[in-house]
Amino acid sequence: MEILQGIINNYYYMAAIILFVIGMHTMLTHANMIKKVIAMNIMDASVFLLFVAVGYRYGGQAPIIVEGADGVYANPLPGALILTGIVVAVSVTAYALSLIVKIYRFYGTCDYDEICELRSDE
Repeated sequence: MEILQGIINNYYYMAAIILFVIGMHTMLTHANMIKKVIAMNIMDASVFLLFVAVGYRYGGQAPIIVEGADGVYANPLPGALILTGIVVAVSVTAYALSLIVKIYRFYGTCDYDEICELRSDE
């Protein structure tokens, strides 16, 4: 019963795990490169969710120094890391999609298996 209560109270951790598993499954099972990029973005989002969940504190405040202030403070480091991670994820996504466009123009397909067959025929 305690395990179930822990899962209910920490549902955001479970959501991050489920999203990561969905992204990983899609990356491993689909040959379409655009689906792989979308799966990579789902995995990125799950990691971002996990980091934000770790830094969240119920009733927390921003850690601004105020004399005589006591209370629970939220950790600002995960938020800063997430902003950097989002910029990197968007950059990698844009670069991957530009490579996929070039590959499609050259081979006429985005399917990895078909490209491997075309290359083996040459």
